Amino acid sequence: MTTPSHCALLENRTVLKLSGADRVRFLQGLVTADVAALAPGEATWSACLTPQGRWQADFFLVADPDDTCLLLDCASEQAEALRTQLLRFRLRADVQMEATGMRVLAAWGNAPDAALLENSISFADPRLPAAGRRLLDAPESTELTATALDYNLHRLVLGLPDGVQDCEVGRTLAAEANIDLLGGISWSKGCYMGQEITARMHYRTLVKRRMVPVAGTGPLPAPGTPILAKGQEVGTLCSSQDHVGLALLKTGAVTQTLVCGGHHLVPRPPAWLLQALAPAPTPSSTSNPDSSASS
Repeated sequence: MTTPSHCALLENRTVLKLSGADRVRFLQGLVTADVAALAPGEATWSACLTPQGRWQADFFLVADPDDTCLLLDCASEQAEALRTQLLRFRLRADVQMEATGMRVLAAWGNAPDAALLENSISFADPRLPAAGRRLLDAPESTELTATALDYNLHRLVLGLPDGVQDCEVGRTLAAEANIDLLGGISWSKGCYMGQEITARMHYRTLVKRRMVPVAGTGPLPAPGTPILAKGQEVGTLCSSQDHVGLALLKTGAVTQTLVCGGHHLVPRPPAWLLQALAPAPTPSSTSNPDSSASS
C-alpha cells in the first residue's frame, strides 16, 4: 500500500461519538458550525464558545458515512471536559456521547492511496486545502512517514491554530483564533452559544487582534512571552516550534518591527488572512455621499 508523502499519528487526539435520534438538533444549538448541513462523510471545523463568545474547545466534526452518528476529533486533554460540558444541555434529548478508540492520523503532501481512504473515515481538512486530510480509524498497518512534530510544524507554517496550544479557555475570542476565516463559523444557521457577540464583532469589524504566523531568528521563547514594537506591547507569542510560531497580535502590528524575548519576529500572514489585518476605515475617511454634489 502506498502512502502520502507525509502521514503522522496524532496521539494527542481523541474521537468522541455522538449518537441518538436528536444528535443533530442537539449539537446545532451549541456549536459554531452548521451541523445540519453535513451529509454523510462530510466534515467541518467547529468550536464551543462561552455565552460571551470566548473559546472553550474546538474540534473537527464529521458525519460518519457508515453509521448514524457524529464523530468529534478533539484534543485528548479536553475530551472528557467537552463531553461533560455538552451533555449538561441534554435534558430530555435522545443523545449519547462516548469516547471511541479510533486513532487520528494527519496526511499531507501527495494524495493518500485509495485503499487507505477506503479503509478509513477520511476527510479533507476543512480549514485549508494545503492542510491535507484527516484519517480516523485507519488500519494499524498504515505506514507512518512523519511524526506529530512534523505535523505541528506544517500547521504552524500554514497559520492554523491548535486550540489547546494557542487559545485560553474563557479568554480567547473565536475571531482572534481566526475560526471565522477558516470556515469554523456559520453565519446563517441561527443561534448557538456565544452567537450574538461573535456575529456583532464580525459585522461591525470589531476584531482588534488576530493570530498571525511569525518567524524568528532562532528558536522562539515560551508561549505567553510579550511581543513588543517600539517598546510597547502589541501581542503575545502562542505556540511555536524551532523558529516558526503563531502570535496573537494587534492587527496594525504586522507592519511594525517586532521583538519577542530578544528575538526579532517577522510576521508572515498568508493570503487568506491579509484582508482581516487591513486597517478598518475610520468615520472621517468614509466618503459622504453628498460631498461630491456640494463641492
